[in-house]
Amino acid sequence: MQTIIGSGGAIGLPLAKELRKYSEKIRLVSRNPFKVNDTDELFLLDANNLTKLSEAIIGSEVVYITIGFKYDLKVWQNLWPPFMRAAINACKANNAKLVFFDNVYLYDKSTIPFMTENSLIKPPSKKGEVRKQLHEMIMNEVQTGSLTALIARSADFYGPDTNNSLLGEMVIKNLMKNKKAQTFGDINKIHTYTYTPDAGKATALLGNTADAYNQVWHVPTTKEKLTNQQWIDLIAEEMDLQAKIQAVPKWVIHMLGIIIPIMREFPEMAYQNEMDYIFDSSKFEKRFGEIPTTPRDGVKEMIKYFRRLNTGR
Repeated sequence: MQTIIGSGGAIGLPLAKELRKYSEKIRLVSRNPFKVNDTDELFLLDANNLTKLSEAIIGSEVVYITIGFKYDLKVWQNLWPPFMRAAINACKANNAKLVFFDNVYLYDKSTIPFMTENSLIKPPSKKGEVRKQLHEMIMNEVQTGSLTALIARSADFYGPDTNNSLLGEMVIKNLMKNKKAQTFGDINKIHTYTYTPDAGKATALLGNTADAYNQVWHVPTTKEKLTNQQWIDLIAEEMDLQAKIQAVPKWVIHMLGIIIPIMREFPEMAYQNEMDYIFDSSKFEKRFGEIPTTPRDGVKEMIKYFRRLNTGR
């Protein structure tokens, strides 16, 4: 049995599809689980109910944590540490391997222009401190030999099922409404994005490779160094549109936060869009020979997804 906790999200969905290559027994766990493959086993879980989390993991050989909590600092601080502790304990009790899908928030600001698995862990934000805590919880258990685990880390997302991604929300949706594409930070800085189907495929492969455990991996991400401007231009070109762009200053984000709560969460992460953001996945590519999807091909699929979402077909 291989179990995905957070099966309905941007990574959980492609991961579930890819796991069919490795196992006929897949358990999908979420608040509202639905089958991705015909033989999937469904398990309803409210992430606030940590006692039931142990039940969700029973019988699992590998447990993938791809769940995403509400993008709110207090929620992260209150929910993530006890959730991860409960997941670790349940994996240990069931002799299950743990695969945690993570982001780059824990890396030191100075490493953002070129991130590798060995980048300095020194988060410049409170959200990053939460991610550092989760990383340490897992790797401390690994070092003591009490848990077999790996961390699969990704850059910002683009691709299908990325409803809350910046490129989806601020670029594609706006262009579909004949509005200006919006962007944060310096539009001329490089920003690499991870294509979600690539991330799902890589996470499944890592989870089913014995010698991949007990370390951190960056999932395959394009080496094309596109700037934010070039990403928007590429999307507009694929939509057969002329892109008009509105740069959103940080002070405007602060003002919007007064009336739109989620906007209060962005300013502390703004540094990631004010400098080059290059995510290196050479380690994975050298080990497995996987080549990331090109931005043009990935953007085409992302646009198709948002058009289907818009038309309901």
